[in-house]
Amino acid sequence: MIKVGLVGFGLSGRWLQAPFFSVHPAFHLKSIVTSQEIPKEVFPLTGKASSFEELLADPELDLISICTPNFTHFEYAKRVLEAGKHVLVEKPMTATYEEAQILVELAKSKNKVLTVYQNRRFDSDFMTLQRVIQSGMLGEIHTYEARYDRYKPDLHTKQWKEATTPGSGILYDLGAHIIDQAIYLFGTPDEVDGEVFIQREGSQIDDAFDIRMVFGKVRVMLKSSLLMKEQAPRYAVHGLSGSLIKNGIDVQEDHLKAGYLPGMEGFGIEPENQNAQIFTNIAGLELKGTIDTMQGNWMYLFQNLADAIEGKAEIIIKPEQVAEQIRIIEKVRS
Repeated sequence: MIKVGLVGFGLSGRWLQAPFFSVHPAFHLKSIVTSQEIPKEVFPLTGKASSFEELLADPELDLISICTPNFTHFEYAKRVLEAGKHVLVEKPMTATYEEAQILVELAKSKNKVLTVYQNRRFDSDFMTLQRVIQSGMLGEIHTYEARYDRYKPDLHTKQWKEATTPGSGILYDLGAHIIDQAIYLFGTPDEVDGEVFIQREGSQIDDAFDIRMVFGKVRVMLKSSLLMKEQAPRYAVHGLSGSLIKNGIDVQEDHLKAGYLPGMEGFGIEPENQNAQIFTNIAGLELKGTIDTMQGNWMYLFQNLADAIEGKAEIIIKPEQVAEQIRIIEKVRS
């Protein structure tokens, strides 16, 4: 069994990671560094660690997951690898491309698994559009648009979320997800352009962005804003034979916050009214309809992580791909 230490018990640690470590049979969530009380009814076998250093010194731990503020990710991940342990780090992996490369090379030299919590690769909506693209129903893809919007006009109550520290701002927060998805679909871009800007009154960090990328014949447009009260389509994908339009967003985060655990009946299943619309041409026949949304499956990330640590599979979320994401973020911000 892979013994896990978790650093941080906020949104990511408490709701997006700990439940998966707790229910997956390959993992034992041994210790969490947190000032909060750990709910024993959910995590009965998990204890509280007093510090990050305690986890590093624990010879029983195989894996440490970093769920701390963005500006700490590089230093913490580096120290975990230097301690000879595998590491899962919350996105963004690092604040700079140089730091990302250092971690990649360090993981190789230590022969340890380094991966990043890019859980949105396993969202219901993204997996559905990926399946549709791979099926050829849309023909050769020429345009891909993705948005990740929220409506949060007020500044965040957590000061580090609004501070101008390394890795701060919406591009590192939400942009890290949709940039990663584009890289996962299309590879390394040939061209990158974009801009970040501030829309909320009093904000010191970027809270909106537009990115344009070229992958061969595919034009990619990625956008995000914290002032979108009415949500635009999440995805719009256009090919020579058809188009796919997807509204709504994966429900796994909402389910976890509501107390559902992975594997429970209905977990990760979107409501039917969020099914994607498809417009295509098959054998000369025009087809208009909806596509059932696949079940969201963040658990796949944890299964693959366990398999990679045990030497049964390659890691899917490769740190080299995530380093490319950081390079793109730096270019857009420059």
